[in-house]
Amino acid sequence: MTQRLEELFDLPNNDTIESSPDPAEPGNDIETNLPVLPDTLAALDKIEAALPAVKGLEASDQEMDELADKAKREFDNLMDLGMNVDSRYAAEIFGVASQMLGHAITAKNAKLNKKLKMIELQMKKMKLDQDSGNDNILPTAQGHVLDRNELLRTLLANNKDKT
Repeated sequence: MTQRLEELFDLPNNDTIESSPDPAEPGNDIETNLPVLPDTLAALDKIEAALPAVKGLEASDQEMDELADKAKREFDNLMDLGMNVDSRYAAEIFGVASQMLGHAITAKNAKLNKKLKMIELQMKKMKLDQDSGNDNILPTAQGHVLDRNELLRTLLANNKDKT
């Protein structure tokens, strides 16, 4: 992690992270190792309160569809006109027709990009909600470091006990 990111998010630098005690050891709570940032939580609450206030997304979709349909109609009209005029004027008309078709494609792409962006934001919000909601539910356990031979002896002893 760069020093700039550490300063921006007010995180401890890498040296202090490596020398910090192991959170898996008994008596070390993860909550005591991570500082609670009330300013960050307040900012997240403000963002969450602002998200439902966004309105008119469907109207924008309808406007983009109308613009794309209009551009396609004008493309068809210009293509018909280009076929009926003298060949020295047809090149300009066909050029404008291709621009109209480009505008229709751009309108459809803008609509699709907006939908994808909204889905991405919703997925990020769901992930944040899951991460913040599961902190108290996760069970804790203690682990032991075993070498292969010790593990095999333990398993064989358990197997002998069962038979």
